[in-house]
Amino acid sequence: MIDYLKELNKEQHRVVTEADGPCLVLAGAGSGKTRTLVYRVAYLVQKGIKPENILLVTFTNRAADEMMTRVKQLLGFKPDNLWGGTFHRIGNLILRKYANKLGYERNFNILDQEDSRTMVKHSMEDLGLNASGQNFPKASVVQGIISFSRNTNQDVAEVAQINYSYPEFIAVKIMEIAFLYDKKKKSANVMDFDDLLVNWLQLLEQFPEVKDRYAKQFEYILVDEYQDTNYIQAEIIKNLASFHNNVLVVGDDSQSIYSFRAADVKNILNFPKLFSKTKVYKIETNYRSTPQILDLANHIIKHNVDQFQKKLKADREDSILPTLIAARDDHHQAVSIVNRIMQLYRDGQNYQNMAVLYRATYQSAEIQLELSKQNIAYVVRGGMRYFEQAHIKDVIAYLKILANFQDEVAWKRILLMYEGIGQKKADGIWKKVSGCTELDELGSFDMKLTGKAGVSWDRIKIIFGYLAKLETKQRGFIAEAIEHILEHGYEAYLKNQYENYRERLDDLNQLLNFVAMYAELDKLLADIMLSESFAGKHENDDKAVVLSTIHQAKGLEWATVFIIGLRDGHFPHHKSIENPKELEEERRLFYVATTRAKDELNMLYPVRSFSYKFGEVFSKPSMFIRELDNTKYMEQGQQPFDDNDSDEDEVIYVD
Repeated sequence: MIDYLKELNKEQHRVVTEADGPCLVLAGAGSGKTRTLVYRVAYLVQKGIKPENILLVTFTNRAADEMMTRVKQLLGFKPDNLWGGTFHRIGNLILRKYANKLGYERNFNILDQEDSRTMVKHSMEDLGLNASGQNFPKASVVQGIISFSRNTNQDVAEVAQINYSYPEFIAVKIMEIAFLYDKKKKSANVMDFDDLLVNWLQLLEQFPEVKDRYAKQFEYILVDEYQDTNYIQAEIIKNLASFHNNVLVVGDDSQSIYSFRAADVKNILNFPKLFSKTKVYKIETNYRSTPQILDLANHIIKHNVDQFQKKLKADREDSILPTLIAARDDHHQAVSIVNRIMQLYRDGQNYQNMAVLYRATYQSAEIQLELSKQNIAYVVRGGMRYFEQAHIKDVIAYLKILANFQDEVAWKRILLMYEGIGQKKADGIWKKVSGCTELDELGSFDMKLTGKAGVSWDRIKIIFGYLAKLETKQRGFIAEAIEHILEHGYEAYLKNQYENYRERLDDLNQLLNFVAMYAELDKLLADIMLSESFAGKHENDDKAVVLSTIHQAKGLEWATVFIIGLRDGHFPHHKSIENPKELEEERRLFYVATTRAKDELNMLYPVRSFSYKFGEVFSKPSMFIRELDNTKYMEQGQQPFDDNDSDEDEVIYVD
């Protein structure tokens, strides 16, 4: 038998041995929630509950596999017939038995993302919509709108208008596409990933015999990461728990940061209202971070109104305070971090134990360049490197042609973005263009193209005609070139091409400021190429510094963490300031970032930056910093981590 008193702390032990009925377990960061769930399952089995009467639901296959393996190790045998897995896996198993009730055959196939996108595209074509042109959203964007609407239980047209800012006539068309897409799926006997949840819920709500069978079978239901559930998932759990009422959900409302994926923090906040006589347990002992880091984190999150009050307690000895660093500018922010990384490495800390976290990808551009220059291996988690993102490469392609008219790769990348120009036409255009020697020759260059291709070529000529007249070797001309590209077609292309076009547009607007400091185009392109070529060497390096968005860092930990860009208007994002709900999620994001650090936490912001439109701009630290008692951190304002950099200007700390 397992000695639960010996192997669990008091908080965990209470959950494992007492949590019958509806139970909400608020498990703080680094508090051992996975351990608690695993021991709870083992406890139930040892108490005599049959494995087939236990349902353990997780969010990732990796988490499910880890938990099932640990349960087996604890018990000393594999509990056969235990229902464990992701929501989608469990939904698939149940639909295999009852899909016929919904008009499907039981041998339905499951569409992956690419197949789903293809079927959406076919639906668009059947409705006479131009799936590949610039006048209507791309199939992947339409697919994203449909998916979000289903997981949030919202009207498709409403999501298209409110969340994606499309006009009503486009929103109505997207609704028609969604209807035809559903019809096609049923006709082909296929389901996409969303259907595995939506159809599962439909079975439970419309067929009492199905609901009764599984509600009676699952005597105990355990759900991991409940703060990340969406509307559909929460409704599924409510239906399944309707008979025995033994439902235990584990989560942390302070780490609910995925509303853009349809997660709804109200599911965990309202759990006690939904299930009467809910017992609320708090697991607040943190085994990861120092007391000083946790003290800071506790003071960050206490400013949120919609939350369960809790306080992380450290199981470690006192250490140094977190540090707030006022860097002179973005470049000095990057230099400061890289110097500290090199110092830590010299002191014996491996690169993989260090991470740089940021609110948005564009904030990492200077860091990537500086790491490359210092020959320090790094990997970007959860996304592409800043200069390798498609939208950045698209715009840079124009600059490459401005610097070198004979760049075939850049020419073809640009041509293929335009309506009416496919690979064959792009090859033909390039053959003729390659005979030119100067950019301004394009104005009188007749390709004899007709239709959409002809219109597109005229637009390309106009753009390059403008770029050819810019005064080069003058600071700001590169930013002016990019601004012209955005305003004359690329921004509209972006909106119709990408579901997350707003984030990509933010990247490009920040690129304007980044390039504005360069007077020489060749120097900019050389720096970009250095970053790309160096980073590619370490793509799979497990001994590299980690660069990650905070969203992608959730659930991970490092000895040393740097949080960058903590300045007003950037973190929290300026668009969230007037929306209390969004502002609280931004604060939770900051909380998640700080609790990734085990030993050392450094928070940085640039005091000044250069804006292409407004010139030199001075920044305050983030409102999240200004909310804190300044005894929770120590400040560094001048030459952070860099005592030898005396030729630089003094940093002015702006209140």
